[in-house]
Amino acid sequence: MSSSDSSSDATTGGPAVSVVVIAYNDAGLVGEAVASALAQGPVVAEVIAVDDASSDGTARVLDALAAEHPRLKVVHRTENSGGCGTPRNDGIAAASAPYVLFLDSDDVLPPGAAEALVRAAVTHRAPVTVGACVRRELPEGREVPWMPGLYTPGEVVERPADRPELVRDTLCVNKLYERAFLEKHAIRFPDGRFVYEDFVFTSRVLAAAPRIAVVGDLVYVWHVRRSAAQVSISLARADVGNWRSRIAAHTVASRTLAEASPELGRACQAKFLDYDLRMYLRELGEDPGYRAAWWTLTRDYLTGFADADIEAAPARARWTARVLLAVETPPADLERLVRFAAEPPRLLPPYATGDGGGPVWSTELPVPLDGLDGLPLAELPVTVDAEPAGRGAVRIRVHDLYGRLAAAGPRTVRLDFLPRAGGAAVATRPVELRAAPDGDGWSAEVPFRMPALAATGRRRGLRGMQAWDVRAGVECGDGSSLVTSLRPLGGLLRRRALPSSRYGVLLAQPYRTAAGALALRLAPGAGGALTFVRNRLDRARTRRSR
Repeated sequence: MSSSDSSSDATTGGPAVSVVVIAYNDAGLVGEAVASALAQGPVVAEVIAVDDASSDGTARVLDALAAEHPRLKVVHRTENSGGCGTPRNDGIAAASAPYVLFLDSDDVLPPGAAEALVRAAVTHRAPVTVGACVRRELPEGREVPWMPGLYTPGEVVERPADRPELVRDTLCVNKLYERAFLEKHAIRFPDGRFVYEDFVFTSRVLAAAPRIAVVGDLVYVWHVRRSAAQVSISLARADVGNWRSRIAAHTVASRTLAEASPELGRACQAKFLDYDLRMYLRELGEDPGYRAAWWTLTRDYLTGFADADIEAAPARARWTARVLLAVETPPADLERLVRFAAEPPRLLPPYATGDGGGPVWSTELPVPLDGLDGLPLAELPVTVDAEPAGRGAVRIRVHDLYGRLAAAGPRTVRLDFLPRAGGAAVATRPVELRAAPDGDGWSAEVPFRMPALAATGRRRGLRGMQAWDVRAGVECGDGSSLVTSLRPLGGLLRRRALPSSRYGVLLAQPYRTAAGALALRLAPGAGGALTFVRNRLDRARTRRSR
């Protein structure tokens, strides 16, 4: 069908989209995914569900749905492909509408997603249209935007090379594709047992230089089920094989993009250093064997990076890569590197200087921290410590970082409590910072009243156990500021049972997150306490299953 034909269909409200749903052993969830696609309305000409030789009844569920809904077509594979690429390719081959949209069997399309994407595709004659995506943590329901700030709603990108940072969005599911564009450039997913097939498909799309239209609408809800018996590929990072697969996918993607555009190729390398590398590093775990294997694999891969590609990466990614290249085995301060990879990053003391007086990673590994003096204060990897300071308060210590904070003149600090279920932060009153007695940075005692925080959460509708991230906000005399997480010290992580006039008793558990940052669980009353216990048991079962 020509572009003019597709425009006619879409603007008159006619069918324009084939939604390709892939499923493997997901009988309990695939129905919801299919229902969300059918509920898009008449703009969806057909929903093509590809069953990848499931053994759990997924095929029966899909056939039963197809008997009720004429727009649903089911493709049954006789052999499992081992990945997501082949069934998606089967769906493209079976599609008949001018546009294609992808959906995984455990996710959903929000209402109006297809209509919004098609409208923009037709208006701007764009072979690719992209919208917003959220990662929805289940069962909590907390939603985390995918790549916030990367796109501007309403913009039209004439060539991907004009916006090389778009390589950071490797998802295929938050985009609408013109089928004629895919056919013209023979764009398909890698077949078979290929993990992170999105990376390769997306690189092929960008390499073909399509016009890209952007909508501000939410078009995809990515469900994240961390406690599932079989977690998704993107969460199954306990085996070094997963990292090897990611490297393999990135290798193909970066080569594809570099051949099409030097700008896109370089941006892809920078994305790997700043996103992929840091994500896996901060989730490195405690197993020495895994750490050693991961280090060797990563270092071997980074040796193939051009110096210019490392130079082009953001400062924190550049420093991390250089530390990895500087030593053949995991260094003694590996935990420090893990904390530096956290979000927000924190460079723990002590701070060393090189022969020329400039900042370096450490005395043992004098990797230059070049560009540190040019980073805005808000981007500095500042370390802020927290320890008990009597009843209802914590002592905060803000460490200087090679004189950068001293030059800005820290004046006050406050605590921000961010509900992990989503919502606005609860901030304490700013407290004046004073020079620490030992001369190491600045300190202050800040209110840490957990019963009052629990009451605020309750007023905001938080029921049962409440979970909060804790941040420190530092304001400086020159007008600059920064917000970062806290490193818990001393006996701050001790569980407490606090008297409460409202709840009778409040169970409070300050804890250290996987990134080493302070967080807080509050369980008001008997009901909250029961939720607290259940969650602890669930986390214990999840750890044992892994």
